[in-house]
Amino acid sequence: MPRASLLLGLAAALLSGAGAAAAQPAGARVPDTIAERVRACTVCHGKEGRATNEGYFPRIAGKPAGYLYQQLLNFREGRRHYALMTYLVEHLSDDYLMEIAQYFSALDLPYPPPQTVAAAPEVLARGEALVLRGDPARRLPACVQCHGEALMGVSPAVPGLLGLPRDYLNGQLGAWKTGQRRAAAPDCMAKIAAALTPDEIASVSTWLSSQPVRAGAKPAGALPGRLPMPCGGVSTEEAAR
Repeated sequence: MPRASLLLGLAAALLSGAGAAAAQPAGARVPDTIAERVRACTVCHGKEGRATNEGYFPRIAGKPAGYLYQQLLNFREGRRHYALMTYLVEHLSDDYLMEIAQYFSALDLPYPPPQTVAAAPEVLARGEALVLRGDPARRLPACVQCHGEALMGVSPAVPGLLGLPRDYLNGQLGAWKTGQRRAAAPDCMAKIAAALTPDEIASVSTWLSSQPVRAGAKPAGALPGRLPMPCGGVSTEEAAR
């Protein structure tokens, strides 16, 4: 299918649930529900937003609703760049984007086994050190200071880092480092990524993608402490918990 036709078809499905209708027998009535309308999202993100541990597309099921909402806004407003995502959301309202985010956030689905196995011990050790302890000499915070001690994120706006493909993690950290991805100011992730070397980014993504996700793991309800630096998209109240 030509790319333009795919874009048009996905957009129509998201706006009207047409993707679901196409899969139904002739004459069948398709309910006008958010579950039917977001079937377009599952073309890339997997059934029910589950994704897998292969490839580039991230899991969106179970992510904090505030985080998912902010990313949809970022695509719509040009802070993140992926043509298909921009095309799908550029004409959707804030309320509709929040409804989509809340739907996927509420899904409770199992995670696949870790993607990365048999990585070099020195790479894993360096990645683990940065994720769990950071580098105080460089004022580089640990990932757990913002993403939660279990690295499953913090509701309502901080994403989890486990259960994501290594290529996706590399791509997003690299995009922040080069300025291709941005977030609401102050963009703390851009500052952190800028301080990481390419080898450090590879070590972090390798360690994260090698970690299993325990059954029933969910985003934490509060940050483990004060944020190590101001971060856009996270309210003052959350940062002070």
